[in-house]
Amino acid sequence: MTGASLGLRTGSYGSLQQQIQNSVLQTTQARKPSKMLLSSSREKEKLLIFICRYVVRRRVAMLLLVALALLVFVFGSFTVNKVWFLNDDAPESNITLHIGSMTPYWSNYPVSSNPPGVEDNLGSSNSSGQISWRGNDQSRASSDPPPPTTTTATRVTRSNPPLGHQCVNFAFPPPPPVQRKRIGPRPCPVCYLPVEQAIASMPSSPSESPVLRNLTYVHDGGSIKTETHGGSDFGGYPSLKQRNESFDIKESMAVHCGFVKGSKPGHLSGFNIDEADLLEMEQFHEVIVASAIFGNYDIIQQPKNISEAAMKNIPFYMFIDEETEAYMKNSSVLDSSKRVGLWRIIIVHNIPYADPRRNGKVPKLLLHRIFPNVRYSVWIDGKLQLIVDPYQILERFLWRENANFAISRHYKRYDVFVEAEANKAAGKYDNSSIDDQIEFYKSEGLTPYSLAKLPITSDVPEGCVIIREHIPITDLFTCLWFNEVDRFTPRDQLSFSTVRDKMMSKVSWSINMFMDCERRNFVIQAYHRDLLEHMSPPVGQIIRSPPAFPGYNPIVRPPMKRNSRRRGDRKSGKKHHRKVVAGSRDNNSF
Repeated sequence: MTGASLGLRTGSYGSLQQQIQNSVLQTTQARKPSKMLLSSSREKEKLLIFICRYVVRRRVAMLLLVALALLVFVFGSFTVNKVWFLNDDAPESNITLHIGSMTPYWSNYPVSSNPPGVEDNLGSSNSSGQISWRGNDQSRASSDPPPPTTTTATRVTRSNPPLGHQCVNFAFPPPPPVQRKRIGPRPCPVCYLPVEQAIASMPSSPSESPVLRNLTYVHDGGSIKTETHGGSDFGGYPSLKQRNESFDIKESMAVHCGFVKGSKPGHLSGFNIDEADLLEMEQFHEVIVASAIFGNYDIIQQPKNISEAAMKNIPFYMFIDEETEAYMKNSSVLDSSKRVGLWRIIIVHNIPYADPRRNGKVPKLLLHRIFPNVRYSVWIDGKLQLIVDPYQILERFLWRENANFAISRHYKRYDVFVEAEANKAAGKYDNSSIDDQIEFYKSEGLTPYSLAKLPITSDVPEGCVIIREHIPITDLFTCLWFNEVDRFTPRDQLSFSTVRDKMMSKVSWSINMFMDCERRNFVIQAYHRDLLEHMSPPVGQIIRSPPAFPGYNPIVRPPMKRNSRRRGDRKSGKKHHRKVVAGSRDNNSF
């Protein structure tokens, strides 16, 4: 029993030793993996140091950058293609919402700055474009009234070209691919007739002026300022009563329209013009092109792509003041012929305003007073370059549309209140004067743009181009528009809709407000002179010497001795080079 029990104990003792040995063995085995982990971590550190050493080198870094750029490009291309695919297959409600967000371009073609719920159909076969209005709660403010009808889409079409017209089937091509480097407003395609056909489509008789038949102008040399609002001696200080009466359109009217002094516009009236020029400007012309530069504010731009018929029959007049004249003479641009390219220079003396921008509004809005015997005129601001024939412009925006006044909409904004804030933010004019003008218009009933104004799609023009026929109703419009500019600020975008709406409430008359991308098709906008002067000059090109001719033996100078030093001696070599240069400067005293 005892042995048996000892045997058990021996067995149990022996098993205890075995457990101890096993535990020691397990501990030893457990310690071995920790050494392996430690060695692996050291190998990772060595590998990281090895990678960093090679990444520092230029070639490897450049390869990595190229690989990263390729990866970004592939990912970006996939994203753009995906968005383009979704836009192509998206329902009409998505397109309307996109335009309602005031993005000025659908894809890469500019879309006019329409209010929410208003869409320009760029793909229409009608060359004039079609406009559709959609009732979209997400793109229209809650205060806006519903669309004119209960249908999901109401399509209003302007006058179609006649049958046989070359532009009857014109449609916008597909949008170009996205160009991230070129952002901002861009031109869109416009269908023009050939010059010969455009000339043949000119109406043989003037358009009918609604209601107004006879328009005369106030001459009062003794006018004085009697009210708190602005005005000038040149404009005659019309009272608010006279202003309100001028919007009551009748068959015969007499209104203030500048030039209240002197026997005729340009003669002792302020904005004086030489007699020889006045005689030429009184001649009859079917079409004229006019522009102005005051205060040496712009650089004269020469028209391009002008036909022989236009150069022969259409005079191009450029009005400048004495300051601009002096600069042009000193720079040898203007000589005694008073011609600069196609432009016939008209020098204005005794300008009525200190602000060059306000002086520019005189020929811009009162061309009918300076040119009493002209049928049609195309006005472009001095910073613009005309690149389409005037006959083609008139046919496209007046004659084809049966219109007598055309101006482009602003490329981005359509509300006067938004335009006023943008003018203040950009420092276009004194903020308090802009606020006073807007408050005055609000007291007269001006409200933010809404769909209740349809078919009017914008209250803000891009006023740098005006295409018009000189008839009494358009003459009255520009007279009253000028009176607002004379009374308030020279920012004519703020007063345009007030004058237009007051006149349209009295007579059946409208203005062709075409898309701004169409305007950019026939004019190129340059920078003002002050911006150009502050720009850095272009980097000059490196002029490389031409290769030597065969048999030409130039004087060969002995090669300079180069110090062969290792890579690690670069720093000491630079110091040694500086010492040599310093010593040679002392030794070579000329």
